Amino acid sequence: MKKIRKRIYFTGWFIFAFILVLIMRLSQIQLLDTESFSKYEVNLIEESVKQRTQQVLIDDGRGQFVDRNGQPIGRKYIPTLVLFPFLKNYSWPIEKLLEIVDVPKQKIISSLKSVKEPVLLNKETGVVINERMIEEINNLKIPGVFGVYMETKPSSYQPSHLIGMTSSDKHLLQHAYPERKEFPHNAKIGVLGLEQAFDEFLQPEEETKLMYHVDGIGRPLFGVNVKYIADANPFYPISIKTTIDLDLQQMAEEIVDRHQLSKGGLILLDIETNEVLALVSRPSLNRNDVKTYKNYMYETLFPGSVFKTVIAAAAIEENLIKTNQIFNCDLNLYGEYEKDLNKRHGKLNFEDSFAKSCNYTFATLSEQLMNHNENLLEEYAEKLGLTNLVGWTGQVYHYDEFKQIPVEQKGVIWEKDENKKDLNFIRQTAIGQKDVKVSPLAVANMLATIARGGEKREVKIASSILYKNGTTMFEFEDRPLKGDTISPYTAQKLQNLLRQVVVHEEGTGRRFQTLPFKVAGKSGTAETGRRAGEEKLYHKWFAGYFPFEQPKYALVVVEMDKKSNESVTNAVYYDVVNALYNIQKS
Repeated sequence: MKKIRKRIYFTGWFIFAFILVLIMRLSQIQLLDTESFSKYEVNLIEESVKQRTQQVLIDDGRGQFVDRNGQPIGRKYIPTLVLFPFLKNYSWPIEKLLEIVDVPKQKIISSLKSVKEPVLLNKETGVVINERMIEEINNLKIPGVFGVYMETKPSSYQPSHLIGMTSSDKHLLQHAYPERKEFPHNAKIGVLGLEQAFDEFLQPEEETKLMYHVDGIGRPLFGVNVKYIADANPFYPISIKTTIDLDLQQMAEEIVDRHQLSKGGLILLDIETNEVLALVSRPSLNRNDVKTYKNYMYETLFPGSVFKTVIAAAAIEENLIKTNQIFNCDLNLYGEYEKDLNKRHGKLNFEDSFAKSCNYTFATLSEQLMNHNENLLEEYAEKLGLTNLVGWTGQVYHYDEFKQIPVEQKGVIWEKDENKKDLNFIRQTAIGQKDVKVSPLAVANMLATIARGGEKREVKIASSILYKNGTTMFEFEDRPLKGDTISPYTAQKLQNLLRQVVVHEEGTGRRFQTLPFKVAGKSGTAETGRRAGEEKLYHKWFAGYFPFEQPKYALVVVEMDKKSNESVTNAVYYDVVNALYNIQKS
C-alpha cells in the first residue's frame, strides 16, 4: 500500500507540475509575451489577426518623395480592380461590372475559382482601369468589389541611390524610436539615402487597406462587408519635395547606361539655386548586394588634375603668376624630362599650362605656395568648398543640425602634417594625388561657386516638406556655405582658365568645342593604386559648367577604376550637355 500511495503522490505532483507549466506557458502566450513571443519576437496578436482576416494593402502609410514638379518618386499608384475571394461563393451582379470593365466574364470567374487572397486586376495584369472606371465601380456598391489606386513598383529609371532604401527590421525601428509603443504592421525604417535622412518625418501612423474577417476555411465571418481602413489625419502622411527633375534624371540614367559606365556616375546642379537636378551612381542599388549601397557621388575619390583648379586659385590670389612667366612643360612632375615624348608640351605660359594640364607648372606653383605658407592649399580648397561638408545642414524643428546628406564624406588634402614637409608629397598633392580626396558633390559645388563669381552655398536635394493636403510644413531656405571664399577677380580668372581647357586647340577638353552650349571645365586622371593584372587603374573625371556666358548647369562625370585609354567619361558628359540643350530648346 505504501508503494501505491507513493506512486499516487508522485503522479499527483507530476500532473500538478505539468498543469502549472501549461498555465505558465499559456500566460506567456496570452498575457505576457503577446507582442514579442520567442527569440524571434513574434507579435502573436498581429499573427492572430492575420489568421482571422484577409486584406489588401493599398498604401503602407509611409511618407513619399516627389520631384521638383510634384511627380512621385520611388512610388507609383495605378488604378486597380480588387475582387475578394468570397465572391465565388455568392451570386453577385457580375454583368454590371462587365459593363464598366472590358474583361471576359470567364477570366473573372476563373481568377476567383481557387484563390485565397484578393485578386488584383490592372494594367500590369493586362486589364485597363482608369479614374472614371474606379468611380463607376465603387458606385455599384457590390460587396467585395472595389476600385482603388494601388501602390506598385517604380519605373526602372529612378534616382535609387539618392532616394535610398527602407528595411522592415523591427529591431531597428524600436532602437530608433524607443518612445514609440506601436508601429503599423508593415512599417519600415529608412536605411539609405533620403529615406534614412528624413525617416522620422516619413514614419506612418496608419496603413490604408481593405479588410474582412474569415473563418478557418476562408469564408466571411460577419457577412460580406469589407472594411476600408485609412489614416483620417488630413495632414499625414507627408511628402518630401526634392530638387530632382525626373525628366532630367531619366535622361541622365539612360545616357550612363548606354555608355555602360559601370562604376562612378554623375551629378548635375542648378547653378542659380545650387540644387541637385539629377544624380546617378553606379553600380545600381541592389538590396541583395551590399557592395552596391555606396553612393559614389558622396564618396571622396582621388580627383587628379581637377585639383589643379585649387592650385590655380591660390596662385592667382596670392599673386604668384608673373606677367609673361613661362614654364618648361617638357619636364615632368619632378623636374626631369618626360620620357614619353607625347607628354612633352614645350614652353608654356600659365593659361596654356592649365589648358594642357601641365604637371610641372602646378608642381612648381605648389612648392612656391607651400614655401610661403604650408596651410595655403588647405585654405584654398576650403575656400572652394572641397573640404567642407556641402550638403544642406540647419535647424529643422528639434534637430539643431539636420543633414539632408548624412553620409556625405569630407574632403582631405593632407592626412598628416609631416607630409607637408615632403617635397614629393607636395608635388603629388598639386596634381590631386597622394592624400587628396574629394567628393564629386563637392567638385560640382566648386564649379558652381566659380561660375557664380565666388559665392559659396550649401547644396540642396530637398526644397520643402509638404503636408498631405499640399500645404508647406517646412521650407529649406537657401544657405551660404560657411567660411572664406575666393575673390570675384579670382573667380573670373578661373572662369577664363576653365574655358581655355575647351577652346584651346590642344586643351584636354577640346572635344566639347562642337557642343551647342559653350562649356568651361577641367579634366582629371587620377591613379588609384589598384591594378587590373599588369595595368594601372584610374579615376577619369570631367567637371565643368555651361553655358559659359550665362551659367545654368554644373556637371561632374567620373568613371572609376578604368584603364587609362578605356574611359567613357567624356562621351557621357558630351551626351548629357547635348541632351540638356535639346530639352531647353524644346
